[in-house]
Amino acid sequence: MLGILTLVDITMVANLLIMVVIGGYSTFVSRIDIDKHEDKPEWLQKIDAGTLKVKLAGALVGISGIHLLITFINIKTYESEEIMWQVIIHVVFLLSSVMLAWSERILHHKN
Repeated sequence: MLGILTLVDITMVANLLIMVVIGGYSTFVSRIDIDKHEDKPEWLQKIDAGTLKVKLAGALVGISGIHLLITFINIKTYESEEIMWQVIIHVVFLLSSVMLAWSERILHHKN
C-alpha cells in the first residue's frame, strides 16, 4: 500500500512539474503552436496566470494529502507533534487553495 501511495505521489509531483513548465511557458513566455497536434492538453486552451495558480494549489493539496495518508498508515512511527504539524500544514494548503479559487472566481465573475 505504501509503495502504491509513493508511486501516486511521484506521479502527482511529475504532473505538477509538467503543468508548471508548460503552463508557465505558454502563459508568460510564448504561445506554443500545437493546435493541430493530437496530444495537445485540453487545459492549455483555458489557462491563464490565475487558473495556473489554482491548479498548482490543488496539486499541492493532493500531494500533501497523500503524505498525510502515508503518515496515518504508519501512525505508530510518528510523534504526535509531528502528526499535528503535518495536519496543520495540510489545512493551510487546503484553505489557501480554497481562497485562491474563490478570489479567482470573484475576479473572473466581474469581467
